[in-house]
Amino acid sequence: MADDPELFEPDRRAGAPHPRSALRLFGQEAAEASLRDALNAGRLHHAWLLTGPQGIGKATLAWRIAKYLVANPPASDDGPGLFGEAPAPRTDTLDTDPDHPAVQRIMAEGEKALFVLRRGLTDQGRPATRIGIDEARKLRGFFALSLPDGGRRVVIVDSADEMSPQAANALLKSLEEPPRDTVFLIVCHQPARLLPTIRSRCRVLRLAPLGADDLGQALAQATGSAPEGAALDALTALSDGSPGAAITLMEAGGPALYARLVGLMASLPGLDRALALQLAAAGADRRTPAAFEMTVQLTQTALARLARHGATGQPLPEAAEGEAAMHARLAPHPQAARAWAEAAGHLAATARRGQAVNLDPSTLLLDMFHGLQTTARSLPA
Repeated sequence: MADDPELFEPDRRAGAPHPRSALRLFGQEAAEASLRDALNAGRLHHAWLLTGPQGIGKATLAWRIAKYLVANPPASDDGPGLFGEAPAPRTDTLDTDPDHPAVQRIMAEGEKALFVLRRGLTDQGRPATRIGIDEARKLRGFFALSLPDGGRRVVIVDSADEMSPQAANALLKSLEEPPRDTVFLIVCHQPARLLPTIRSRCRVLRLAPLGADDLGQALAQATGSAPEGAALDALTALSDGSPGAAITLMEAGGPALYARLVGLMASLPGLDRALALQLAAAGADRRTPAAFEMTVQLTQTALARLARHGATGQPLPEAAEGEAAMHARLAPHPQAARAWAEAAGHLAATARRGQAVNLDPSTLLLDMFHGLQTTARSLPA
């Protein structure tokens, strides 16, 4: 069943409900309007590429579109006309009645008009790391089935970034000769890495980062609560307006960790060694395996924000108390911005390479912090 907590769902983000469960999508009105305009004009393209940062709502939008299309079949079954399918009654929303039979079947994962192409399990019963050819070949069986009441078929691909080359080629064949009344909704975090032949056959729906108000509403829907005021503003800045990233940060204590990292950087070009040792020890705690990556990621975020301030000369909204003063002192000009931008990439990459070969994580983090000190001391006056 869809609500089985033990069910393997690779397209579900830890700490959040599955995207099919979302009743609303916040902050993506422009993307929704593009789809509605095509639908209202009777020019619904057969393939849509949903792009934007990971965790921003692409899968939620895909499931929202899928529910609408399955619950509202084309107005005519006479086939597409000269300029596309016959126009359906105009719609000003993609909302669907949760009690609609098709929506109920989708929620129970029993809708025969919907196919989800995603990672499966290996022969050993472990989660696969890629969407393999065996998963992609299941599309043939899906297209071979006849629907008892006609209507549209919908395919959700989540995500195209995880497809093996063989699976990508299998999908391409379906896009080149799409079955009648079939719509592909392809979630993709990095479309530049997708086969150009796949991209060329899709219309693009670009999703934008959420502002604080929309992010707060999205978090309240997903988790039942959300920070407010300055705490929400800080979380919005750290997550780049991505609800998925914000949930990860909240669960890992990201905002508090970021505040401590800002405090460490505020001590540069000296280095608060006691604080550095504390942060390194916490980031190396084996009881919280994600702590190391979170420390590296947020250090990289702090450096990127520092570089952005130096490059633009414009103050950023603070993601932690004292950040603005730290920016003004450590990145007063574009030359300093370049130094911090280079450090952001180099120091994080070095730490991650060390972790990959099982070097001591505490030592790796201390080396990264000393790299901050080295960079600060080398800044031009």
